[in-house]
Amino acid sequence: MALELYELPGCPYCAKVISKLDELDLDYVSHEVPSSHAQRDEVKEVSGQTGVPVLVDTEHDVEGMPESDDIVAYLEETYGQAEA
Repeated sequence: MALELYELPGCPYCAKVISKLDELDLDYVSHEVPSSHAQRDEVKEVSGQTGVPVLVDTEHDVEGMPESDDIVAYLEETYGQAEA
């Protein structure tokens, strides 16, 4: 599994994505980002912006997907069917 999640502890949007990853029993690598947007160079490199969460899925050429709702929908669509 080639999933990576850029997240911030205590972030409700990140928690929503983590909940979906856990629900689908997906392995992922977590990257904790600094709380200051000005220090989030790694996230900006990956996604072009500094907000989190950001998902990377190298297996499906997703290089930096922002927005928790989009990520949850993507995970459900891409990995949810395999569980059925």
